[in-house]
Amino acid sequence: MRAITLEEAMTIINGCFAAAKSHKLRPLTAVILDAGGRLKAALKQDGCAMLRFEIAYGKAYASLAMGRPSRLVLQKQREKPVFMENLMELADGPMFLEAGGQLIRDAAGEVIGAIGVTGDAGEMDDVCAVAGIHAAGHKTCSDFTDPEVSRAINVKEATMRPSKS
Repeated sequence: MRAITLEEAMTIINGCFAAAKSHKLRPLTAVILDAGGRLKAALKQDGCAMLRFEIAYGKAYASLAMGRPSRLVLQKQREKPVFMENLMELADGPMFLEAGGQLIRDAAGEVIGAIGVTGDAGEMDDVCAVAGIHAAGHKTCSDFTDPEVSRAINVKEATMRPSKS
């Protein structure tokens, strides 16, 4: 297993914060975990509220625990609440079920870590997380579009459902 370096982690966080600045977002907190779920780096922008570290950590941890972006972990909780309740009891760390957590994958698709971002709307937290990952030259689950590759590296993505009009 390839380990994410501190330099890569800092590049991801700086890329995340640059995206936040370009979108004029509220102050963000970003947490990078290695593939084993241990803290690699974390930064809070000036003006962040209390508990932002814990929320960002929980988003990254949820992504690693379930092998998918945290917004899909939230989707799973809505679809299978009993499963997720049991999973959260088994978890070795806190899981925060909201958009803003992304797996960090290398070019081959191996998970080398995760990022959790919080401070703005979940969708914008996700945008910044993805921007940070790309700034470091890494990939997200969404970057793998070939179905055979996605299956081989176990990419989980949302299924399209008909909208209720």
